[in-house]
Amino acid sequence: MKDNPKDPENLYSTWTFPKVTICFLLLIFFSYISYSLKFLHPYLCTQQSQSLNFQSQFSIPQSDPNPPTSQEPKTNISHIVFGIAASADLWHHRKNYIKLWWRPDQMRGHVWLDQPVKTDPKSDDNLLPPFKISGDTSGFKYTNPKGHHSAIRISRIVSESFRVGMKNVRWFVLGDDDTVFVAENLVRVLQKYDHNQFYYIGGSSESHLQNIKFSYNMAYGGGGIAISYSLAKALEKMQDGCIQRYPGLYGSDDRLQACMAEIGVPLTREKGFHQFDVYGSLFGLLAAHPIAPLVSLHHLDVVEPIFPDMDRIHALQRLEAPTKLDSAGLAQQSICYDINRSWTISVSWGYAVQIFQGISSAREMELPLRTFLNWYKRADHTAYTFNTASVNRHACQVPFVYYLSNAFYDTSTNQTITEYVQHQTRMPECNWKMANPSRIHKVHVHKSSDPHLWDKAPRRNCCRVFRPDSKKKGTMVIEVGVCHEDEVVKVW
Repeated sequence: MKDNPKDPENLYSTWTFPKVTICFLLLIFFSYISYSLKFLHPYLCTQQSQSLNFQSQFSIPQSDPNPPTSQEPKTNISHIVFGIAASADLWHHRKNYIKLWWRPDQMRGHVWLDQPVKTDPKSDDNLLPPFKISGDTSGFKYTNPKGHHSAIRISRIVSESFRVGMKNVRWFVLGDDDTVFVAENLVRVLQKYDHNQFYYIGGSSESHLQNIKFSYNMAYGGGGIAISYSLAKALEKMQDGCIQRYPGLYGSDDRLQACMAEIGVPLTREKGFHQFDVYGSLFGLLAAHPIAPLVSLHHLDVVEPIFPDMDRIHALQRLEAPTKLDSAGLAQQSICYDINRSWTISVSWGYAVQIFQGISSAREMELPLRTFLNWYKRADHTAYTFNTASVNRHACQVPFVYYLSNAFYDTSTNQTITEYVQHQTRMPECNWKMANPSRIHKVHVHKSSDPHLWDKAPRRNCCRVFRPDSKKKGTMVIEVGVCHEDEVVKVW
C-alpha cells in the first residue's frame, strides 16, 4: 500500500538519520559528564572529609548513654588526717580537751610536740593520738619582737603531716590542743568540697581588730583549718622557702596564709569554725549560733565554762549526749512564740532554752546577746565581725535561761527528747501584767533527728509550743523540726 507506515523502506528513509544523530550527541554528552565527575571526585571527597571533620570538632557534645556507674565514696572521718599543735609545757592539762573528741579506733593523725612528754601507761592516755616531735626549725629566721619562734614549727605541721605518707588521705585538718572538734559536722562540711582541688577552709576571728591586724583572708588555726590533699601537696613543695620570706610575721596561721597567697588560693569561710577570740561567757554566741553546723570550739582555757557551776571539761562533756543523738542539730537555734502568755522562746538545741517576756521579732532574736567581751578589752560592740544585741537590764526583759540537763531517744515516738532546767538566779521583779516564766522549772524539747539537715539549703528549724499539760505543772513542752509549708516565724 502506498501510504502504509509499516513499509520498511519508508521507515528507514524517514527515521534512520535523526536517530543516529541524536544517539551520537547523547553519547558525547554522557562521556563528558562521566569524565567531569571522575576528575572532580578527589576534590569532592576531600571537601566531604573536611566537612565531617569540622562537624566532629564543633558539634555539641552528646551525653554518654552508658555513664560509669562507679562513683567515688563520700568523704568520711577516715579520709581526714589531723595535725594538732601542742607544747610539752601545757600538755598535761590540754590533753584532756583532745580526749573529749578524739576516737582512736576511727581517726588518724598526730599531736605535734616541741619535745617529748612522759606518758602514764596506767592512765587513759591510750585514748590520745600518737605523738610526733616537730622538725628542727632553728635555721629559720624569726624577727617579730612580740611573738615566739615556735610559730614556725606549728606552721609546718601540714607539710610534716604530708611527709608521713599516709594512704587514702583527702584532707589535712589543723587544730590546737585546746580545740574541740565536732567530728561529724567537720565531715559534713568537707563533703561539700572536692579534695582534688585546692581548698583552704576555716574561719576568721570574731574580733574586727584582730582581723585587721592579721588578715581577713586568714583562717585562724585555733578554730581549725582544713586543707585539701592536692593543696597540701603543692604547699609541701614550697613552704620552707615561703616561710623564709616572711620572718617578721607573728604567728603560724599568718605564715600559712602568706604561702596560700603565693599559691593563689583564697580562704573559703565556714561559719562553724570558731576561733572564739573573746573573753567571758560564750552563752550569747552558742544560744544564737549561725545557721551552719557547729564544727569547732577554741580558747576554752580563756572563756568561762559553757555550763554554769561546772569545770570546763565536765561542762563540755555534757554536750556529748546531744552530739551522739543529733550532731547536725547541735546548738541550732529555733524561735517561736507562746501567744497565749505573750512569751518569745529561743531554743538552742542541745544547749539551752530562753524564755523572754513579750513578743520580739526573729530579726532581733537571731542576734547574739553580748555575754562576752572583745579580745581587745578597750573595744566596744562595734569591733565585732557580726551584729550583736546588748544584754537588756530591764527587769521584764531579762530572759529566763534553761540549760541542758538530759538527752535521750524515745523509741515510742522515734524522737529525741532533751530536758532543760531553769538556771537558779535571782530574777528582778517585773510589774508587767502577763504570765511570769518563773513558774516554768523545766522545758522538754521533742525533735526528730535529721542527719541530712545540711544537705539542703540552709534554713533555721521551726519550733512549736504545746498546750500546757495539767499533769506536768511547771514543765513546758516544745517541738522542734523542719518548718511546715508556708510556716514562718512572725510576730502577728
